[in-house]
Amino acid sequence: MNVLIIYTHPNRQSLSHAFLQRTIQGCQENTEVDEVKVLDLYKEGFDPVLVFNEQRRRRDMHKEPSLEGYRERLIWAEKIIFIYPIWWGRPPAMLLGYIDRMFASGFAYQDKGGLLPEGLLKGKSAVCISVMKGPALYPLFWLNNAHKVLMRKALLQYVGIRSVKFFEFGNMESAKGRQEQKLERVQRYFQAVSH
Repeated sequence: MNVLIIYTHPNRQSLSHAFLQRTIQGCQENTEVDEVKVLDLYKEGFDPVLVFNEQRRRRDMHKEPSLEGYRERLIWAEKIIFIYPIWWGRPPAMLLGYIDRMFASGFAYQDKGGLLPEGLLKGKSAVCISVMKGPALYPLFWLNNAHKVLMRKALLQYVGIRSVKFFEFGNMESAKGRQEQKLERVQRYFQAVSH
């Protein structure tokens, strides 16, 4: 199984980075994982800004030459893992910009003239690991799970990725004693996960 981790946090001392390390470790301990690649959006200096003009048309976005390497990694991956914090009830703008630019018509989905388009990333699975300072139930009760709806329905299932698992950890800055427990939980999951 080929695993692509899309990591989005600017601070390498963050708890999100600790989850990245444990995810990598768990995958390396899993005999079903053939290879793990990490896309660190901040470290790589990914440009999240969409530009449309006379030279760069939206309908050609799926052929943008500067994104070819990123497209190749998404095609290669059988399991895509997103690791990011929740800021203001949503993933960081850097990750949202990656989604805007990468999951383009002609690459991630194709309009067929029906009610819904055809997802072109079928057969893959995804895991979303998110950390937030606020209460764990805040997104559910005050935001109607907007973050999960965005990632699961508006993005991943739309492009054909049906199997989506969430690890969503709240109150993490005030729960120092529980951080190690959550990190171990994620590591154990990836030690045993299959496609």
